[in-house]
Amino acid sequence: MSSKSPAETEIHHVSETPAPADSEPRSLRIEDWLTVIVMAALALITFANVLVRYFTSSSFAWTEEISVFLMIVLALVAGSAAVARDRHIRIEFFSESGSALRRRRLAQLGALMVALLFTVIAVLSIRTLYDDYRFEETSPGIGVPVWWYTMWLPILSALIACRAVGLFIRRSRQPDIEYLVDETVSDSPAAGSKSP
Repeated sequence: MSSKSPAETEIHHVSETPAPADSEPRSLRIEDWLTVIVMAALALITFANVLVRYFTSSSFAWTEEISVFLMIVLALVAGSAAVARDRHIRIEFFSESGSALRRRRLAQLGALMVALLFTVIAVLSIRTLYDDYRFEETSPGIGVPVWWYTMWLPILSALIACRAVGLFIRRSRQPDIEYLVDETVSDSPAAGSKSP
């Protein structure tokens, strides 16, 4: 029998339970669904091409072109979700050590650098999009206008930049105590915790 009072047990149990992920935007469902749709399309196109190649010894000419486009879209959409969830690559020895103020500044700096990079990519790719449209280039496999593919680069780059700005704002509003909590511990259930 436990020597703790019910109130002490409840407080102890609440402190061991990981907090819900309030920092994750609900609008991430857009990226999640886009990832699922693009992955399904890639799988279907590849599977259809394998079947056609197996039975007819030839393949669809358009599958490689569409697959490359879908892989680029997938990388950008997944990159947007990674930025919004703050899961981008970093050296944890530096980003997870030091005071809460230092961690906050590093998180803000990282978000600003990502926003700056993808803003530059979006602006520069608009020129490429304009050139593809102006010169009426067509794709080699299907013969569709190349700008149909190119237009997604500035759109998805701008989405990543917006996600990075949103991350910067969330990190600016985050309390200091959250910077001192080890995220690997809060992501998993507390070790040895027992349900009442």
